[in-house]
Amino acid sequence: MDYSTRYIGPAGLDPFFNRIFNLLPKLGISVLGSRLLAVRGRKSGEWRTAMVNLLVREDGERFLVAPRGHTQWVRNLRVAGGGELRLGRKVEPFTAIEVPDADKVPLLRLYLRKWGWEVGKFFEGVTKDATDAELAAIAPGFPVFRLAQ
Repeated sequence: MDYSTRYIGPAGLDPFFNRIFNLLPKLGISVLGSRLLAVRGRKSGEWRTAMVNLLVREDGERFLVAPRGHTQWVRNLRVAGGGELRLGRKVEPFTAIEVPDADKVPLLRLYLRKWGWEVGKFFEGVTKDATDAELAAIAPGFPVFRLAQ
């Protein structure tokens, strides 16, 4: 599999549930740290939104992981260099720094520990208990961004 272009699009009832779950952060409801990510479109310049799980390490550093791969929000974030995390009326601007593949293993493991129950299907059998080598092998297919103020 070519992980550099990996993308798993919404299927079945995903679009319906995505609309519902995207509404929750707009209402100020966070499910286990979820936020509404807003990023300017790389072509249109208009705000585009998607619900994301905000990963916060014990040291307070924050990250966004793209379990579906190289999605539109990932492509837009690469071009824009930053965006906003929204929860209700709270809007938090940030700058995004993409994490190199070699540094993703502990972040992917932590992400799977926290949200594997929700996003495990996108990891195609790889779990929080995977070896470092297994996580390193899939790392190119899972973009990760460190958030800075």
